[in-house]
Parts: sequence; C-alpha cells; structure tokens
Amino acid sequence: MSGERAFAEFVSEHTGHLNSLLELPSTHFSLHDCPPMAKSKFVYQCQSCSEQTPKWAGQCPNCGQWNSLVEVVMSSARERAQGGGLSGHAYKEPARIHSAGEVTVEADTYTPSGIAELDRVLGGGLVSGSVVLIGGDPGIGKSTLLLQALVRLNSKSAMSSLYVTGEESLRQVILRAHRLGLPTEHLRMLAETHLEQIMALVAQEQPRVIVIDSIQTIYTELLGATPGSVSQVRESAARLVQYAKQNGAVVILVGHV
Repeated sequence: MSGERAFAEFVSEHTGHLNSLLELPSTHFSLHDCPPMAKSKFVYQCQSCSEQTPKWAGQCPNCGQWNSLVEVVMSSARERAQGGGLSGHAYKEPARIHSAGEVTVEADTYTPSGIAELDRVLGGGLVSGSVVLIGGDPGIGKSTLLLQALVRLNSKSAMSSLYVTGEESLRQVILRAHRLGLPTEHLRMLAETHLEQIMALVAQEQPRVIVIDSIQTIYTELLGATPGSVSQVRESAARLVQYAKQNGAVVILVGHV
C-alpha cells in the first residue's frame, strides 16, 4: 500500500507540470515550407563531336563513335546569368553596326614580337584583342618559339606577359630557357590547367600577352568531360577569346594537331 500511495502522490504532484507541457503549441514542419533545392540536370555528351543525348548509348548517334558518351552536368540558367556561361557579345560595349570611318587605326597597332619571321606570319606583329592559334605536331618547337618571343617582348616593349603551362612544370620551362641562353628575370609563369583558376589569376595580374600551352590541357568545371575533349577545348577557347576581346589582351593558344 505504501508503494501505491507514493505513486499516487508522484502523479498528483506532477500532473500540473505534465498538463502544461501538453498544452504547449506544437510546431509543424512541411516540405512545402522548405526552399526548393536546385536539381542538377545530367546529359550524356560525346567527347568527339559534343552531341548531347538524354540517355547513354554505346555509340554516338551523330558521329558514330563508340564509347564516347560521358555524363556531364548542365549549368542552370542562374549559373549562366552569374557568369557561368558566355555573354551575347564578346566586347564590353553593346554590339552595334559601325561604319568603316568610325574605326580608328593607330600607327603603332602592331607590336613586334622580336622574331621577324613570327611577325611576318602575324601580319606585322601582335595586335591587342587578337587571338592566335599556334598549331602543329608535338615536338616541332611551338613552346620554344613562344618562350623566345615572350622573353624578347618583355625586354623590348612595355607589354607584360604571362606564360601558362599545362604540360610542363615551371622547372622544365626555366631549364629550356637556360639552354637557349634566354634571360628569365622578367618572365612571368603559371603552371595550371583549371580554367577558372587561370582566369582569376589573370584578372589580378592583367597581362597584355597570354600564352596558353596547350589548350588541350585546359579544362573548365562547368563541363564534366575530360580535358582535351572537343567540348572542353571549345568552351575553354571561347572563354579565352571572350577575355581577349573584352580586355584588349593578346591570347596565344598552343594546339597539338
């Protein structure tokens, strides 16, 4: 009986407290109250022709290549609006039609690279806002030629330059310069293949001449394709062309054929 009496006293003592807890307003959570989460859209893109399909297949329906479809994430409209995609025009000012008389051409439009044959191929030298593709088989001397041009350009003009190497280390570049007897005290270099990181550092450095060696090693995180694929090369090159036009820089792309 003592046990029953103690239990009754305990219940009587805590009944008011329990009732107050039960009368507390309850909080209801609903999935409709949560902000919608962004969903990533996946497609399969051919690494040979950049054809996109919603489903994977063993053979590309466009070019016929086998095992070339890889899963990529499509950027959303919000990401493109924030700078994830290319704008409608490459230049800073809005696009409009100009007459020939409105275009001014200065006498010193061309900047000599310091190599006469290279200047002859370029039509007289480097032009601000231009993009040059140096293509050829691996090992024919593309990197050596451009390294010589940058060193001579730094010593003979006020145009700052940046050599971006994606295939070799900075030590390899310096060793080649020493073998050629080139001065390297004013040579600015960057060993990087991530396009977004390159663009961020270029925006800080503001070089007037940029060499990308090579475009096949550069990749952007906006695409899930492997570096060197058609989609990666095309997107990376388009972003670099846009930068050259908007900032008046000279971009030289090295491409292997």
